[in-house]
Amino acid sequence: MRWSGQAVGADDAAALPALARRADLVRSVQTPEFAGITFHEVLAKSALNHVPGAGSALPFGWTINPFRGCSHACSFCFARPTHEYLEFDAGRDFDTQIVVKVNVGEVVERELARPSWARAHVALGTNTDPYQRAEGRYRLMPGVIAALAASGTPFSILTKGTLLRRDLPLLQAAAERVPVQVAMTIAVFDGELAGSVESGAPTAEARLVTVRAARDAGFAPTVFLMPVLPFLTDSAGQLDRALARIAEAGAASVAYSALHLRPGAKEWFFDWLGRERPELVPRYRQLYAESAYAPGEYRRALAARIRPLLRRHGLDRPAVDPSTGIAASPELTTGSRFSAVAATALGAASPRTADGVGALAAELSPAAAAALQPTLF
Repeated sequence: MRWSGQAVGADDAAALPALARRADLVRSVQTPEFAGITFHEVLAKSALNHVPGAGSALPFGWTINPFRGCSHACSFCFARPTHEYLEFDAGRDFDTQIVVKVNVGEVVERELARPSWARAHVALGTNTDPYQRAEGRYRLMPGVIAALAASGTPFSILTKGTLLRRDLPLLQAAAERVPVQVAMTIAVFDGELAGSVESGAPTAEARLVTVRAARDAGFAPTVFLMPVLPFLTDSAGQLDRALARIAEAGAASVAYSALHLRPGAKEWFFDWLGRERPELVPRYRQLYAESAYAPGEYRRALAARIRPLLRRHGLDRPAVDPSTGIAASPELTTGSRFSAVAATALGAASPRTADGVGALAAELSPAAAAALQPTLF
């Protein structure tokens, strides 16, 4: 692959406001394969992010985000305001100025080796997508997955990215050691609407194929039907058709929620709405006039429509793991070697294949790989 602009500051200085002043910036690069996107490669000092428990609205305690910004370019993305910390804007910059933590695997490995690490569940994909297109170039997730599994840390992945399929064998190896949960977000099933409102994301069809691949690999994937877009994707007919396709793909359960619009994301989404569906602007202004969340009346009406459909399609959400907000430990095939996940969750000894350990070891530093081997026997 030919890369251009490999020197720091090779791009317009206006595109690198806070980053240009940071000592951890390695370089900023562009390539024809990612037209219009600039990758800012940085050396992260830390990778594990602690989510405060007291008063937190999030159901997990630790996260890892290999990237900041996301080329999926979802107009409604709640994470857009986080880009403003780097003096980027929450709109176009969020879609095109992608910060890449090129050493994230090594940093995660080091942090998980600390004696104080209690092996709490770690969630990936809670802010920006770890399997966005850049992952195909940088290949950060295998190192993260291997480090988590080798340290005995359970984890979950939430993504829209079909690159997840590349790592299914590694995730199978990880699932021999720790509980692993996989979830796919699919919000829009109309191809024309999806191409407009989430222009950089894989199609719903491609994501459904990924759900099926995860199921065939022994996982019980959850699909996040999020966000449900008022007056765009929320009719009973639309929901019924979406759930039928999700069930056919082999999903174990579905979680759903109505669109919420934080400051930063709200302005960008309304810009999109004004261009593409201007007739809906007054209705959205009324819905979101007082809060980032749709009114309770709307949410109750949505629940009344969707809950019977979830039951009809066998996608009722099972018990939720309070540490992750995702369906509790996967229901894997009886007799499959992946039933070790359930054994691990119960504290029982789990079988570990040489192939699985070898796959994990290949992604680790020599020291960590060497330490992994004795746990086989």
